[in-house]
Amino acid sequence: MEFTPTELERYSRQIQLPGFGQEGQKRLKDSTAVVTGVGGLGGTVALYLAVAGVGKLILVRGGDLRLDDLNRQILMTNAWVGQPRVFKARETLLNINPEIEIEAVHEFVTPDNVDALVQQADIAFDCAFDFTERNLLNAACVRWGVPMVEAAMSGMDAYLTTIIPGETPCLSCIFPEKPDWDRWGFGVLGAVSGTLACLAALEGIKLLTGLGEPLTGQLLTMDLGSATFAKRRPYHDPNCPVCGHFTQQRLMSYVGKQKAQVQNYEFIIHNS
Repeated sequence: MEFTPTELERYSRQIQLPGFGQEGQKRLKDSTAVVTGVGGLGGTVALYLAVAGVGKLILVRGGDLRLDDLNRQILMTNAWVGQPRVFKARETLLNINPEIEIEAVHEFVTPDNVDALVQQADIAFDCAFDFTERNLLNAACVRWGVPMVEAAMSGMDAYLTTIIPGETPCLSCIFPEKPDWDRWGFGVLGAVSGTLACLAALEGIKLLTGLGEPLTGQLLTMDLGSATFAKRRPYHDPNCPVCGHFTQQRLMSYVGKQKAQVQNYEFIIHNS
């Protein structure tokens, strides 16, 4: 897929990055990303994917815009309160970058739509406001082998990780017991959700282009009240009800290879 002169000018500054170039830009252009929970977190993720030139965005969010959303949902306007936010998100993003394709899905993630959404995507961004949607997206990404960037926040705290089915712990490994989550039960500053969103978008861009080192198998925790960041290695549960079958398959493959190496070694010794 070739670039137009307008695209080359639009993305010229990031194309200059070592290790990125036109090849990295082409990978973004050829990619489809699904973003759930398009609000203060997901909307800002979508913004930075759009300006980076991800070829197609699928924005998923039910419900209408509330006045108290406007301290953090930067794709919205005051005049849009009471209307479906996902359509305004699409409009705003296309005004910023008309070179990409954007599909707006005015639904929450459900068992009925999650597989169809994930099957269209090269990567998913989990920015939903509750663990019901997050669990559904996690399971579907594992089921279809689609990488997922997992990002969440509460107050001044946040976490971020990149999940690769079959290679890293999935969301159910990290949180086998889901915490109680009240979407209106905690305060939020727009700068906090924006900070996390920028890092989440960067994770996706790195994964799609091969730039830098994504947080695969690592959980980045953030206390933004004190600007404290830490990387942790979450447990990859071999008996996880969602991704455990992948772990078992890898273990059996490893055992099989080890047996083959031992047999080969014994054959060499026997015939030497």
